[in-house]
Amino acid sequence: MVSEAESTRAILDDAWGHIPQSRETTAGLGSFTRLRIERIISLVVGLGSLVLGTQAFLTALLPYQESPAWHVPLMLMTFVPLTAMLIACGLGRAVRLCAGIFAVAYPLALLLWPAATAGGTADSTAEPWIWYLVNVATVASVLAFPLFLQVVWTAFVPILFGVVRLIQGEFTPEYWYNVTLDVSFALILGGMLVTLGWVFRAIAANVDEARARAVESYAAAAAADAAEQERIAVAALMHDSVLAALIAAERAHTPRERTLAVTMAREALTRLANTEQDSEEGSDEPRDAASLADDIERSAAELGVDIGVQRSIVPRTPPMPGRIARALVLAATQAIANAAQHAGGSGLAVIVDGSADPARVRITVRDTGAGFDLDRVPHDRLGIRASIFARVAAVGGTSSIDSDPHGTTVRLEWREGTP
Repeated sequence: MVSEAESTRAILDDAWGHIPQSRETTAGLGSFTRLRIERIISLVVGLGSLVLGTQAFLTALLPYQESPAWHVPLMLMTFVPLTAMLIACGLGRAVRLCAGIFAVAYPLALLLWPAATAGGTADSTAEPWIWYLVNVATVASVLAFPLFLQVVWTAFVPILFGVVRLIQGEFTPEYWYNVTLDVSFALILGGMLVTLGWVFRAIAANVDEARARAVESYAAAAAADAAEQERIAVAALMHDSVLAALIAAERAHTPRERTLAVTMAREALTRLANTEQDSEEGSDEPRDAASLADDIERSAAELGVDIGVQRSIVPRTPPMPGRIARALVLAATQAIANAAQHAGGSGLAVIVDGSADPARVRITVRDTGAGFDLDRVPHDRLGIRASIFARVAAVGGTSSIDSDPHGTTVRLEWREGTP
């Protein structure tokens, strides 16, 4: 049979599990700005690539320089990966993979260009459609590759284009001038794009690092303050309660004085044993569901939300320990605050249900706002994960949130028999 200590430990582990603690979450907490910069870069790259890709596609529909047998395969080889990259940039998913595929597919298409144009008559002043995608390939490397490969790709792709164009023109003098201009332009533009990407990412990384240091410093200061407050509280307790009980015991001579000393000692020991509890928990005396509803109304009023809690409580609903009642009230208050802040209090309603079979108390907080996606809530926003999920789980309760465009419903439940 599971012991009470093991049951309590399991409940606390469950509560801790509601707060993100994974390696990915820790990285997310320290990359708040970097993630947004990456998203902005992908959107800007996608928009610019869409413009150049459209220009290249329309040019490819005009009389082209490669042979008909090569034209369609080269277009498929180039525009299919480009389309996938544009979609990925728009959706913000698989951006690195799709950009990497296009960054590799485009040089392969360039390598096939001399064979595709062999035997044809080329105009040195007319740019082929494949030219318009040179810098799209270099900027794709900004999304897909580390900085070293970005620099390599920025130099490699324009030079490769120049070489294949010279091969197409059989290295005639009129080709050299135009090809040199094209390659120089592509190198300069590609260098600017890589530099801008590096600068924005470096700034974002520095902001995140400073932010992480600030949060760490604040957490350390808060921990130090909490330790100091606890030390002061224990010191005051020792002075006011324990010493007073010891003095009373020393001076007790009559039975009444001895009884009073024992009472004082028992109270001092009880308070000393409870020093590790949250100072806001208050008494652990049993509370009924009706008083729970009253506390929720008072807490909502302190937030500036005037709401009447609906009660559906059967007479034999079991009472609950004070610490559990306090946790449920705080979690419900957080849900009300969220509804007031993010849904404007639209359709806000709170219901407290109590039943004897099964013996449980349930709190429902409902609004008719626009709803939200819990998975898209940033990891550093702990108003739901810590203040609702973890807080209720820490006292053996359960909680759930259902949200859609028609509203959000938060359910908190405690069953008799949980710690």
